[in-house]
Amino acid sequence: MMLMKHIILSPKEFLGHPPGNYADPAKNKHCAEFEVDLYIVSEFVLEKIIPLVGIHPYPLNELLLMVSSVCWFKPTHIFEWGTHVGKSARIFYETCRSFSLPVEIHSTDLPDNADHCEHPHRNRGIMVQGLPGVCLYQGDGLDASMKKYREFVQRGMVCRPFFYIDGDHEYQSVKRELLGVLQEIPSAALLLHDTFHQSAGSGYNIGPYRAIKDVLSLLPDQYEVISTQEGLPGMTFLYRAGGD
Repeated sequence: MMLMKHIILSPKEFLGHPPGNYADPAKNKHCAEFEVDLYIVSEFVLEKIIPLVGIHPYPLNELLLMVSSVCWFKPTHIFEWGTHVGKSARIFYETCRSFSLPVEIHSTDLPDNADHCEHPHRNRGIMVQGLPGVCLYQGDGLDASMKKYREFVQRGMVCRPFFYIDGDHEYQSVKRELLGVLQEIPSAALLLHDTFHQSAGSGYNIGPYRAIKDVLSLLPDQYEVISTQEGLPGMTFLYRAGGD
């Protein structure tokens, strides 16, 4: 009886791609539609991101959108709020480092004395503490981020901002934050979390979805929308129509 020899390949051997050496996945930037090479992005997510952060709270389709949106938009600064332990900031950091994007990451979370069920306390930003180019703050996410953005502009710095909104997920908060960014920086790109839409029978919180819908109704035909809508939690990417 012949015995079959089983060969177990490591992820990098299986993919045939050395980690840390990724081509730019953005495609057809001279065209009107958002497009990335999903094979490149998928390799990166499997090799670099999954081992670091797993698939919670971001399932695979959301990880692909997070990485793809940054690689396509190519920001100079990423502003986010809802730091928690720093998973999203770490995803952005690894993306920018691996795709050679010189980006600063500015992440804001709740003050130490805030009372919230998701307050990370001593674990705030633990996944990005000490990493170069990552700055952590406490306070109101929109206010802190816009303050830093204005400082950069006043100093004459080139600032192509990308915002990640992952705060308390309530309708009024998300609407305020989204409008606050778009009214001052119409050219900004924005990524929002927990945006899945389902009918009332589910009992889900669809506040973020409603907030996006209502804000875009005030700015008709100005922004393109890409969403993961297969299931919870859901993520939405907004960028200026006709922009690069």
